[in-house]
Amino acid sequence: MLKPLRDPKPMLDRVIAEWGGHQDLWVFGYGSLIWRPEFGFIERHPARVHGWHRALKMWSRINRGTVENPGLVFGLLSGGSCRGMVFRVAAADGLETLGRLWLREMPTGVYDPRWLDCETPHGSVRALAFTLSRRSPNFTGNLDDERYRHIFASAVGRYGSSLDYAHQTLLELQRHAIHDAALARLIRLAEAKLSAQADCGEAPAPVYPAASSLDSSSRSSSKE
Repeated sequence: MLKPLRDPKPMLDRVIAEWGGHQDLWVFGYGSLIWRPEFGFIERHPARVHGWHRALKMWSRINRGTVENPGLVFGLLSGGSCRGMVFRVAAADGLETLGRLWLREMPTGVYDPRWLDCETPHGSVRALAFTLSRRSPNFTGNLDDERYRHIFASAVGRYGSSLDYAHQTLLELQRHAIHDAALARLIRLAEAKLSAQADCGEAPAPVYPAASSLDSSSRSSSKE
């Protein structure tokens, strides 16, 4: 098991105190929380946050990779804007939900949990989001295309491959008419790499809906 970067409990205690427990809890999802929340909720809505953007720039050494061959997962980095989903959790279920979220997202204390204003079709809500600092040792910095290709072709962890994680997120975003050009481009890189490997007889290429078709089908929606 990886050693925690920080003790996550003080951050959980702070979030609980800030929430207060008397009103429903809102949670903002921008990656796998969109398609696998693993907690009960009353309602969910598409939402946008300003001042932050989704980026596949966080090392994963357990869930989507290993210590020897790290994979990638999403972080919410400062700058730009991000479209995702907000989930409303009943106040009575808030503490249990926060506990579940901490076990899932915060075992090593890698994220900086913070409350962000989220714009929805029904107005603005303040929701909990898991952001990533560029000072974090888990922040990848800038990766070139060849590095992304290599990671997508090789990194596999406890919950599967980095490529599957990225592709599942792209599919769910597209299902909600959310366009992410940067993610669609990365998936196209992976498709090209896998196709080349298959042509050389190195490995069979998984059959996914083409990222190019996903990209074009959602061009009418608002961009990140």
